[in-house]
Amino acid sequence: MPTTDDRSLEEFGYRQELHRSLGRYASFAAGFSFISVLTTVFQFFAFGFSFGGAAFFWAWPAVLVGQLMVAACFAELAARYPLSGAIYQWSSRLATPAFGWFAGWIMVVGQIVVVAAAALALQMVLPALWSGFQLIGTDPSPASADGAANAAVLGVALLALTTAVNLVDNRVMSMVNRVGVTAEIIGAVLIVVLLLTHSRRTPGITLHTTGGAETGLFGALLIGSFTAAYVMIGFDSAGEMSEETVNPRRTAPRTILTALGAAGLLGGLVVLGGLLAAPSLTDGKLAVDGLSYVLTSSLGDGVGRVLLADVVVAIAVATLAIQTAACRMLFSMARDGQLPFARRLAKVSPRTGMPGAPALAVGALAAALLLLNLASPEAFLAIGTTCIVMLYLAYAMVTGPLLIRRLRGQFSPTGTDETGAGLFSLGRWGIPVNALALLYGLAMTADLAWPRAAVYDPVGGHWYFQWFTALFLLVTLVLGVLYRAVRAQRARVTVGGTAVAVSTESA
Repeated sequence: MPTTDDRSLEEFGYRQELHRSLGRYASFAAGFSFISVLTTVFQFFAFGFSFGGAAFFWAWPAVLVGQLMVAACFAELAARYPLSGAIYQWSSRLATPAFGWFAGWIMVVGQIVVVAAAALALQMVLPALWSGFQLIGTDPSPASADGAANAAVLGVALLALTTAVNLVDNRVMSMVNRVGVTAEIIGAVLIVVLLLTHSRRTPGITLHTTGGAETGLFGALLIGSFTAAYVMIGFDSAGEMSEETVNPRRTAPRTILTALGAAGLLGGLVVLGGLLAAPSLTDGKLAVDGLSYVLTSSLGDGVGRVLLADVVVAIAVATLAIQTAACRMLFSMARDGQLPFARRLAKVSPRTGMPGAPALAVGALAAALLLLNLASPEAFLAIGTTCIVMLYLAYAMVTGPLLIRRLRGQFSPTGTDETGAGLFSLGRWGIPVNALALLYGLAMTADLAWPRAAVYDPVGGHWYFQWFTALFLLVTLVLGVLYRAVRAQRARVTVGGTAVAVSTESA
């Protein structure tokens, strides 16, 4: 018998295929695990400190405020359009189908890159946990040739595992996600408490660039924002899972905001704790080994290793959650016939309630990206920054059209959720919050994509890494334009001088 949620989906022209079994905590876990504080802070802490020193901490609250404004806009949209492929669906309905297609295209490519970047994070933790995980060479640093190659090997192994979980059943996937998120939250709280109780200096150190490159305070904040920007993305995943969530109009808006808020608070405290408890800010180790060095040296080898094991769980669950979100985006676009091999990508197993082909596609493409890390250590940062820029740009392709709708008086704050309560709404704060969210998103996109040689090509001789983000985005757009042009051409076949439409779903 169709439920209220199923009938709500039918209003948008879709039938219920994905299994609707996720509750509030599972929805929260979808967003929190994509953000994955421990994964991303451990992955990029060393980078942020190496350029900004202790002052890079202040980029964290700045990015959190900006992203909360974006998340508030997304919460409104999640209440009104509870559909898989959130960015694609929202942008298409706020602007035009063509504009929405490019938003979805940029988002899904960005998500695939994020999957690869998250899998690379294992290199920051596993060799520190046990030297036997350094399968290639002896230098575990991701900036070394040995570390980069080993990161690729570990990443591919993790992708094989997450792809398998994404093929099993959405209840299994949700259970793994919930258990992992619970372990991550407990681990993050323990890390914060232990680091703060082992402080060696006062918070005043964050007002200085001690330990970083000579970039000045403003430069420290601009480059240091990379760490915070990479951490606080993916909160929209609660919206991505709307078609599998019970009462999504009520649940998703709240879990989008709580996932980001919780991750932002915990992550900020982890960064601050690491700076205060580090044995030294000037010996160079914090800029290379990051928080792994702080845990093992300040908390003792035994406790440090236990906490590092928890970080490994967080990385695995984050990779799983990001891959799941990318799968839902592929499924949503393919369901509308908007991608090559659309029929296969849109097929959902009645038994598992999972779209299998997208899981295989995302896993394979992310693994292929990891081969770049075999070519050069600089690929680690290039991949990480590229995925952030892609997602920030896709977010702006939602907040931009939404602001235009508000200014034209075409966005209604009214409506009720599944319980009869009013839909989440910013009310009179909608226009100012939306405008600031858009400006913030565009500014961050420009900051992240700026081809700084000192950041992307510190050794020199690799101009393509310096311009990697811009080139990757350009190639993504060109491929999108070419695909749509070919698709439009195939959709019109002249028969006896008469143009008729033909399906391209099986293209």
